[in-house]
Amino acid sequence: MRFVEEVVVDEFLPTVRSMLAEDLRDRGFTQSEVADALGISQSAVSKYAAGDVARHEEIVADERVRDLVERVGEGLASGDLTPVAALVEIEVLIRQLEEGDLLADLHEDAMPGLADADVEFSVHDPDSGFRERERVLTSVRRGLRTLTNASGFAGLIPNVGANVAECTADAVTVDDVAAVPGRLVDVKGRAMVPGEPEFGVSEHVATVLLAAREAGSGVRGAVNLRYDPETVAALGESHPTVEFDAERETREAVADAVRGADRPAGDEAETLVAYQTGAVGVEPIVYVLAPTAAEAARIVRELL
Repeated sequence: MRFVEEVVVDEFLPTVRSMLAEDLRDRGFTQSEVADALGISQSAVSKYAAGDVARHEEIVADERVRDLVERVGEGLASGDLTPVAALVEIEVLIRQLEEGDLLADLHEDAMPGLADADVEFSVHDPDSGFRERERVLTSVRRGLRTLTNASGFAGLIPNVGANVAECTADAVTVDDVAAVPGRLVDVKGRAMVPGEPEFGVSEHVATVLLAAREAGSGVRGAVNLRYDPETVAALGESHPTVEFDAERETREAVADAVRGADRPAGDEAETLVAYQTGAVGVEPIVYVLAPTAAEAARIVRELL
């Protein structure tokens, strides 16, 4: 008797770890860094590098596995993916390949009697909320890297600070929005990031984003900027712009402005620029709203 989990442990995981170790070494990781990234010992990494661990050729040849290794390797190297997010991505592919696919076929090779049985191994939900939240955090990290690596971005940061945010697909409250705890600030011409993105930490930007969605927009990502008429004009050349009243309650004011905006019909995930020109005690701000945080950051970078 051999369980599909044994196929995963004995054949899939050694193959994928070996491929990932090779990928990370090619990206300049040291043996110690590879071990830390994959959560394995340095001696195991050494065995992978020396070819002492057998790879299953069918697994190596599968395009989905190769794509996974490239995505996870790039994500770990850039910092876009945490080890937890990488684990989730690998788990999802494993469960997919167990259901009448590659691993199911390898399981049938090990247990020929399964070929005549109507058996499914649906033990993991690839569309889980946990996976989505990790993807949102990854997008925010990518947006942050886009902006902090851009020369001149610090000059666009308002006095109250900037943030990069993205919400889940079914977001309702601030707890469904990921952003930087605290805010990005200009320190001697450089944008300083105070911490790793997390959920429920940016009430102001999250409120604007949620209000736009409440009004029917499909945007999920946001970046806020220092207000300048030239900035609004430049953004308005390619994206719909709406002004909202800074003296009203933010969520209500933004929702009303977005409802009245001239937006492309049927475009559920359009980009949108919302801004207010200030009030007593309220700094004027521009909000770039887009399908993802990474896309909002890309739009902002094009201003520089």
